[in-house]
Amino acid sequence: MAFRKKKDDREVETYMKLTPKTFLLYAVIIIFCIIIISPLVIVFSSSLRTPENQVSPLNLFIEFSLESYQTAFQNMNYPMEFVNSFVTTAGSVLVIVIIATMAAYPIGRIKSKLARFMYFFFISGLIIPSQMVIVPIAQTLSRLGVPNTRFTPMLMFITCSLPFSVFLYSGFMKSVPVEIEESAYMDGASLFKRFTTIVFPLLKPATVSTIITQGLWIWNDYFYPMVFITRKEQYSLPVGMLQFLGDKENPAQWNILFAACVLCALPLIVIFLALQKQFINGIAAGAVKG
Repeated sequence: MAFRKKKDDREVETYMKLTPKTFLLYAVIIIFCIIIISPLVIVFSSSLRTPENQVSPLNLFIEFSLESYQTAFQNMNYPMEFVNSFVTTAGSVLVIVIIATMAAYPIGRIKSKLARFMYFFFISGLIIPSQMVIVPIAQTLSRLGVPNTRFTPMLMFITCSLPFSVFLYSGFMKSVPVEIEESAYMDGASLFKRFTTIVFPLLKPATVSTIITQGLWIWNDYFYPMVFITRKEQYSLPVGMLQFLGDKENPAQWNILFAACVLCALPLIVIFLALQKQFINGIAAGAVKG
């Protein structure tokens, strides 16, 4: 036991020894973290100023006031836009999870050329950005008589999110043992029951990852709501923030805009803190199993 302890101590000393390579690695990580965190600190610091305080944003935390938050909350009509963003995000993510799991299930289980073709068919959707075809899509929706409501951008969100979601679920589907389904099949369970009661619960890490990654994008996106929504009472939070950018006659209200950014990101921060463990596990498992 004493020999084992000495060996472990030597391994710890070797691991903790600061070599030039380790020092360089730590320095790069610290610099990268500073670059990432600095804009967030500047935004939060400026949001705590009054709207009239136009001192350089680099002067951090020189004032502590909630006036900018109050102005942003009132001018944005935050409760209404929060509900619009929540409905759009939750509805889109729900449909994405349902369709992606149902598509990934046969792709991951059936060993055939058709299943492989369908896999690459979904993956091919990652190649072309949807913004490149937004004009013909808008024209098609207009000719089909699709009204411009808060539900119209959901069509684009669902379509654009399916390729990545199917890719993630297909890779994670390989970690679900087939023997469990075979046992349920021998007990008389139908395909729908096997999928809903056995397979889907085991895909929880991938589901959480899909909810966070796609939900984060949908919540923060302003392009599709700005294109397809024409009524102000149906604006989402990112679109409502654009009013603080100003124009040639009215300068940008930066402190209020920064406060609006914090209010928009606050629900996402809370959700991520609650689900960060599942998020990391889901991404890691999907990458390994894929």
